[in-house]
Parts: sequence; C-alpha cells; structure tokens
Amino acid sequence: MEGRDLEMEKKQIVIEEGARAEFHNHVDFCVGTGRMGLALTKEYQEQLRLVQEEIGFRHIRGHGLFCDDMAIYQEYEEDGVKREEYNFTYLDRVMDSYLELGLRPFLELGFMPGKMARGTQTVFYWKGNTTPPKDYDAWCRLVQALLRHLIERYGEAEVVRWPVEVWNEPNLWGFWEHADMEEYFKLFHRSFDAVKAVSPKFQVGGPAVCGGSDEKWIRAFLEYCSANSIPVDFVTRHHYTIEQPVEEGHYAYSRLMRPEDGFANLGTSRDIIDSFPEYRGLPIHITEFNTSYTPKGVIHDTNLNAAFMAHQLSRLGDVNESYSYWTFGDVFEELGVPFTPFHGGFGLVAEGCIPKPTFWTFAFYKRLQERGGQCIYKDDDMVVMRDGQGGYLGVVWNVAREGESREPRRFALSLPAAGEYTLLTKTVDEETCNPLKLWHDLGEPAHLSGEQRKLLREAARPYIESGRAAAMEGRLCLELQVRKNGVVYFEARESRLLSDRGYNYERVATECAQA
Repeated sequence: MEGRDLEMEKKQIVIEEGARAEFHNHVDFCVGTGRMGLALTKEYQEQLRLVQEEIGFRHIRGHGLFCDDMAIYQEYEEDGVKREEYNFTYLDRVMDSYLELGLRPFLELGFMPGKMARGTQTVFYWKGNTTPPKDYDAWCRLVQALLRHLIERYGEAEVVRWPVEVWNEPNLWGFWEHADMEEYFKLFHRSFDAVKAVSPKFQVGGPAVCGGSDEKWIRAFLEYCSANSIPVDFVTRHHYTIEQPVEEGHYAYSRLMRPEDGFANLGTSRDIIDSFPEYRGLPIHITEFNTSYTPKGVIHDTNLNAAFMAHQLSRLGDVNESYSYWTFGDVFEELGVPFTPFHGGFGLVAEGCIPKPTFWTFAFYKRLQERGGQCIYKDDDMVVMRDGQGGYLGVVWNVAREGESREPRRFALSLPAAGEYTLLTKTVDEETCNPLKLWHDLGEPAHLSGEQRKLLREAARPYIESGRAAAMEGRLCLELQVRKNGVVYFEARESRLLSDRGYNYERVATECAQA
C-alpha cells in the first residue's frame, strides 16, 4: 500500500519463487500471570478472557500455587499429633477457569506454605515464603497430593500435558533463601522424583533462573543432574532486555539493551545444554520474558515496547521451545496495588480491559501462526509468510531506540504472484493506537470513569486500511510505511471481484460524492 511520504528512502525487498527463511513461531505456547490467587478476582478473569479471545495462548504460568492465600496446605492437631490435610477449593476454581478459556497450566511449584517453611523470609507485597521446607518428605507429599487431585478431577491424559517447573529464580536471594544452589538442587531432585512417582509421563524442568548468573547456574544444574542420573525433561530460564532502571516515585525508567546481546546470551544457554551429551537438544522454555523486569517499568505501556517485542518474537524461537510473556494483564500486586491504570505494569492489558500496543504485536504473530504456510523472508525489520492458498502475510516494525532515527520507514515488497488480491493492513503506532497518550491527554486520571474507559478502549484498536491490486508480469508489489515505534500486520489474499448485477462500486463512490 502506498505510503503517505513518497520522498523518504525506501527499502526494496525482492522475494523469488521458492524462497525460504528460518522462523519458529511459538508465540502462543505460554503466557505469564500474577500470583494464582488473583485468578479469583473479576477483573483478572475479564482481562484473561479478552486475551484469549483476541490472541489465544495454550498455557499459563505464574507464582503462588502453594502460597497461603490459595489455602492448599493445612495442619491440625489430633490426639497430640500434628497432621496434614489439603484444601483444593480455590485450586479447583482457578483450574476450572483456565481450562474453560482453553488454557493448560504450566505448573510452577512454589512458593513455600508458611506452616511448612523452614524460615520466615518472604518476597513481595503478598509475602510469598521463599525458604526451603523444614521437612522435605512433607513437601513431596504436598506435591503428590496436588497432582493426584488434579488427575482425579481432570484425568491423567490431560494433566500430564501440564509442564512442571520447580521454583522461580532461585539464583536470587529474594526468591530463594541465600540463593543456595545446593539447597535448590536438593529441592529439585526431591520434587522431580515426587512428580515422576505420580506419573512418569509428567515433564519436569528447572532451574527457572534469571540473567546475571544464568550461565553459572544452568551449567551447575546440569552437572548435578548428570552426576545424579536425573533425566530432566527441559531447562527453564528468563529473559529481560533492559539496563538497570532509575526509579522515580511509583515508576521505573530504563534503557533497552542491544537486542544482539540478549540473543547471544540465549545462545549461550543452548551451547551449555548441548555440551552435555545426555542433554543435547533438550528443550529450553523461557518461562518469563519482557523488556523491563519491574512491574512499574513505564516502557511496558508504550508503542516502543510493542515494536521491540515484534523483533524479539521473530527470533526467540531460534533456540527456544517456548517464550512466555510476563504477563497477560495488569492485575498484579508484587509491589503493592497499583495507583493508576497506566503504571508500567507487565501486562498486555491495562486496567479496564484496555489493550496496550504490545497486545497487538502478539495478536499479529498469532495470526501468522493460524494462517500457517512457509516463512519466505525474515530480517531485523520484518517477517513475511506465504500461506497455502497463494496469499502473503507478515509483520513489519520500526523500533526507534534512543539515539536512532525516529523517522517513518518505507518498505517495497516484490512478490511472485498472479491474479487479483485483497490488500489489508493493521497498524499500531504512536499516532493510530496509543491509549497511553490519550490517557495523558485526559489528564492522567488515576480512576477512570465509564466514559473514559470506553474512549480508551476505542483508542486501543489497530488502524485498518484496505485496497485491491493485481499482479503484473508475475509480480505483486506492496508498499508499506511504518512510523516510529510502529508495528504493521499486512495481508495480500487472492480474491476475484464478484459484483452483483448492476452494481458498480466506482460509480457509487463518484456519483454519490457529486450529489
């Protein structure tokens, strides 16, 4: 489609018949969530339903499965003896709601129930206990009771399809007391054996580490597993892409890392795993990723985030089995209850079920997956697919990082084709789909009225353009303009014009205009 500014430099891309490019699109495998207890709230379920309707993820992963607000682990005294019991009331409500929306849990075993914990260290506003169990046998009984209950309720064939991850970021003191590596390996080993005793069909992995000491931990983890003959099913790690943020009041401001540095780090994890003969090719699941690693990172609400994520999604599947965006929505309380609807939360959806720009990046990539076909071109600006019906579709972006050009960019695509096509673009950029700016222009209200909420939802939709074009001399030419921090989804689908008898669109458009 013809760009508005014909003078700007144009990137020419000519794709020949039979072209192929490597692209592994696992965009829908998993998405992150705030702690499990939040799934009992109305706003949480509304946001999750929106995400599933527009995108549709297959798994969901979050903290807090065994935290006290889920009330699973209980103790009582009888005849002077302390006894254990389990309450699965809330668990069933949460799991039922996930399955009704087409989501399977990616079970994270953690944190420690307060009555079972060896210590008192906690993390977050909601005080998840991050110390080892005082009795590992009791921990294993809890894990097994949970899994057996789920199997009884949903059937083994279903539940063994839910991956099991042991703990979260044990390489950080705040998430695991003293970041004690040997103690974590003990927790993993005992948990692995407990899960496999319920059913060897379960897939179990770890160590769920974040960056910084990830190389050290992943190597040591596999050395331990190798030395103890543990047939671990997959490796998990996290991936964030900012430098150290600067905090001001309730907010955190940060600069993006160079993308290549992050991809290189992910490649190192692949190399470490493949250096162990018995674990070569083992799947890597990135069970958390985003730009900023803080739930008050203002970048999350921006179009820059959306464009940067478009680039990330084009390459994260190169060496990873999955990558789970942290998180689907802003019902999230790690640092307390947020003060405003646009507070830099992790989510794809802001308070009031307002999609953020990054929401549509995921929706666009899911559309590529749904249409299927073959990737025929990929670079640092775009992904182009050819579907099974002779049509084309793709995603193109323009990341305007600090110090880089903030001008629009034009792309000219020449594609092998014959016949007539319907052309369609959906654009998300700072001018067409920017609810953050509208919220600012409304005065940055901390509490949205019904009218403001409706207006923000309307402003949070992609801008759609359409047209028709015919291939000439075996080529179809498309022109796309992408403004700064823009993401554009495009389609060129074969279609013949099938006008009803007596109907002439051009005549309708011109004669009605003259009247």
